[in-house]
Amino acid sequence: MGTRRLGARIGVRAGDTFSALRYPNYRLWFFGQMISLFGTWMQSTAQGYLVYELTASARYLGYVSFASGVPTWLLMLYAGVVADRVPRRTLLVITQTGMMVLAFVLSALTMLGLVQPWHIVILSALLGACNAFDAPARQAFVLEMVEREDLTNAIALNSAMFNVATVLGPAVGGLVYARFGPAWCFAINGATFLAVIAALVAMRLKPLPRRPTQGGVLAELQEGLRYVAKHPTIRMLVTLVAAVTLFCISFGTLIPAWAVRILGGDARTNGLLMSARGVGALIGALLIASLGRPRFRGKLLSIGSLAFPLGLIAFSMVRWLPLSLLTLLGVGTAQIMVMNLANSLVQTEAADELRGRVMAIYSLVFLGLMPVGGLIVGAVAQEIGAPATVVLSALVGVACAVAIQLRMPWLSKLR
Repeated sequence: MGTRRLGARIGVRAGDTFSALRYPNYRLWFFGQMISLFGTWMQSTAQGYLVYELTASARYLGYVSFASGVPTWLLMLYAGVVADRVPRRTLLVITQTGMMVLAFVLSALTMLGLVQPWHIVILSALLGACNAFDAPARQAFVLEMVEREDLTNAIALNSAMFNVATVLGPAVGGLVYARFGPAWCFAINGATFLAVIAALVAMRLKPLPRRPTQGGVLAELQEGLRYVAKHPTIRMLVTLVAAVTLFCISFGTLIPAWAVRILGGDARTNGLLMSARGVGALIGALLIASLGRPRFRGKLLSIGSLAFPLGLIAFSMVRWLPLSLLTLLGVGTAQIMVMNLANSLVQTEAADELRGRVMAIYSLVFLGLMPVGGLIVGAVAQEIGAPATVVLSALVGVACAVAIQLRMPWLSKLR
């Protein structure tokens, strides 16, 4: 009885955790996307390790990450306008199909023994182009599957789904890589896209009223930029995401090199490290989903923005695999607290008619700065080593979190 009262006091209700799954369309999306993301993480884990095997260079890991970000910078804002103009389901079917084809191409090149590092760079750039159109449409599509009162729960479950795949995908990817080689990781990823494509086609969506265009593409793009710039809450949340992405999330680029150079491991070690971060993120996502409609999202966001870089500092000091996995659990939990709650608050604040463009700006900051951070940490790690690079990045992350709190104390009061 005491435990039940405590749970009620802090707002945790088990019945609320999966409330968005009441919607048939969201159920299709949830399970189809989970299967697809499982393959995506298999490929991501295998690709990073393959690049490191081919080049033995932490710097080249940064090049691949950087290449995936270039289309994001060039296309994302335009993609936001497209996501507000055309049916988002149609756009998602096109982008998911493109990603599937790219996975099969990489699998074929690897299986035939033809793959070169520059092939991976080019395919990463093409994948980035698909992601540039996929991200704003996918983010804005949530409200076509659930009612507004379940939006926060659906976003939290999206994160949980993503992180279930993060837990399983890298671990299985590491085992498949070690037993059968990377080509099969890429082929499995290609096949898993069929699940989400089938789910999208099977949905029965309510027809949405056509939104009249407000002039040309440039005019609509400027309208979205002005809206974000003048909206104090969205502007602050985007700034926070930018700092966390650039200085903290980029540490993931170094995990393949960390597994080999710091922990003396192999592809299995790489998969375990990636999975540990995913387990922590899954725990964080399910916790947020179970809160229902929390009155303290801003406070949790503030805690996570400081806990994330502090957890990275702890991780940088560990040289024993079990303890490394444990610290990554905390890092993953803090990371998802920041990214999930920021996403939820941005979508809650955004006007419906501008949702695609607002989420394009949000996604541009997140996806666009991630490869920049990856490029920077890859280059710095090549010069001063991975541990010192992680500590330096985390200290900058701590400074940014403190500065945002001091300049914008109302952050912790957001609901």
